[in-house]
Amino acid sequence: MPKPGPRLRLVDVAERAGVSLATASRALSGRDGVSEEVANRVRQVSRELGYVANPYARTLAGGASNSVGLVVHQVDDPYFSEVAGGVIQVAAEQGLLVQICHSGRDPEIELRQLRHLIAQRVGIILIAGSGYNDPRVEAAARAELAEFQHGGGRVAVIGRHALGVDAVLPDNQAGGRALTAHLLDLGHRRIAVAAGTAQLTTVADRLAGVSAALAERGLTLTDLPVVHSDFTRDGGRVAAERILREHPATTAIIALNDAMAIGVLATLRAHRVAVPDRMSVVGFDDVSVAADLAPSLTTVRLPMTDMGRMALTLALKPRSARPRRRATGHSLQVRDSTGPASAD
Repeated sequence: MPKPGPRLRLVDVAERAGVSLATASRALSGRDGVSEEVANRVRQVSRELGYVANPYARTLAGGASNSVGLVVHQVDDPYFSEVAGGVIQVAAEQGLLVQICHSGRDPEIELRQLRHLIAQRVGIILIAGSGYNDPRVEAAARAELAEFQHGGGRVAVIGRHALGVDAVLPDNQAGGRALTAHLLDLGHRRIAVAAGTAQLTTVADRLAGVSAALAERGLTLTDLPVVHSDFTRDGGRVAAERILREHPATTAIIALNDAMAIGVLATLRAHRVAVPDRMSVVGFDDVSVAADLAPSLTTVRLPMTDMGRMALTLALKPRSARPRRRATGHSLQVRDSTGPASAD
């Protein structure tokens, strides 16, 4: 029987699992072409033999590895670009390299990316982007990260509640409350929400903030049309088209991120709906282009670059007995896309 140690080879894992060397390699790197049953068997054997754990120890023996794996939902979304910028700043200060992966808000793809990074023997894994309301969806990722940390790796996340690791938590609920209160103060009551997919915790948290502000005025979220679509610019377009078609009396749209808000504004422009004279629009995040749009976007500012810096700084600290939490704060940025509710 092969024994754990520096002489253990991938071929030993393949032989024990009864698969080819290529199949074992694909299974441990999270690549396609291997059934989940076979991949699980290979990973189980690697754990039993110590093949995965020992490389962590060797890589990290002198301290943190020089490689950081960053998993984001959407590489072309300015939110994640700014978060990545903060990570890269700290990495440069520490002499670390950053490898960025894209999950497309698909938990299965995210899991494969995590396994790929682990197989690449990165020293630190960061995940940026919303978690999922059903904890079962993240159970496999949580287990992989726990084992990675047990072997000496470090982990921190942004905007995730249920992974059991150090986390930077955006001020989503308070921000949603601030946006809604702003529109209510302007006299808007016929408000619609362009929301991301309902399975995302970020969407649920921001909607909870909307609900809290409504409750203070004797209203409820059920009084508002909430249109779920992709948490992207195209998703904003889809949501806006539906709002205009099904709720034509709407005077304000809350987009639960700036990417959706940009899509909303594009659709309103295409339909020649004046903003803010006929329709007010708010976003969330304050990405770098928000102030340069025409009209400039009223939104909640999150310190996205600082969030990336905070996450990697957390991961570089010695691991604590309990996961640490860091809040981000927020600020309301009132710009040209909001105005008083129209009289008609």
